[in-house]
Amino acid sequence: MLFVPFVVNFLSVAIMKVPSWIKTTYSPQDNEMRALLRNLGLHTICEEARCPNIGECFARRTATLLILGCICTRNCRFCAVEKGKPFPPDEKEPKRVREIVEKLGLRYVVITSPSRDDLSDGGATQFASTIRALRDIADVEVLVPDFGGSRDALKTVIDEGPYVLNHNIETVFRLYSTVRPMANYKRSLKLLEWAKQMGATTKSGFMVGLGEGMDEVIGLMKDLRDVGVDIVTVGQYIRPPGGKVKVNRYLPLEEFDDIKIIAKELGFRGAASGPLVRSSYRARELARSLGQ
Repeated sequence: MLFVPFVVNFLSVAIMKVPSWIKTTYSPQDNEMRALLRNLGLHTICEEARCPNIGECFARRTATLLILGCICTRNCRFCAVEKGKPFPPDEKEPKRVREIVEKLGLRYVVITSPSRDDLSDGGATQFASTIRALRDIADVEVLVPDFGGSRDALKTVIDEGPYVLNHNIETVFRLYSTVRPMANYKRSLKLLEWAKQMGATTKSGFMVGLGEGMDEVIGLMKDLRDVGVDIVTVGQYIRPPGGKVKVNRYLPLEEFDDIKIIAKELGFRGAASGPLVRSSYRARELARSLGQ
């Protein structure tokens, strides 16, 4: 009898299935988009992080562009992006980013990068150069790493006037040592606070389904509001190939609705919450909804 609870728990984990509302799609435009990106020597976080929305976004001829290469210096355990030693920044990359934005006819674009702890400024100079290259043709939302906690690096980016400054908090404080061992919860909050003080519209996102409680989700959102974050995005963690963290739970749709209601009650100007919501998913629509 003593072994029954263990057996039942083991079986419940073994047969946990992905809900029907979580599914990826293929688009006929996939090959076209991938060819265009490869021809210009560019990467997307959509591909590198195995985003479930890639089919929909490529069908709309949009993507979140990944500058500074596709190799990350951090060891976040939830992420599919390759870890290792990156190549030096390519000074011609901003020009190629502009070229693809023009080819796709984008008027709003999200630019992100892997963490680049090998660089003294964490990659801030490349972000600034990319914003300058796009300023006259598109509004630019940047999804930045924490720059090692450097206020000066952040200012380098903010001074170029991004439409939105996004930095993902990713998970609740208690899970940082397990999920993001090389990151720091308070450092990320401080970066967002500095960005707001510098006049930026700020945004952050996090995952659920990693073992957090609703009280921790609410506490996290309160922490984001305390540092003035304007927009929050909340999505279900889906274990990617190579992901070392298992899904603890798939939240039902009703809980995502509840999270969005609470976010609005806490004062976020914009909020998106759903299983397939990602930090840059339909970013233009969310940013434009602020009416700025």
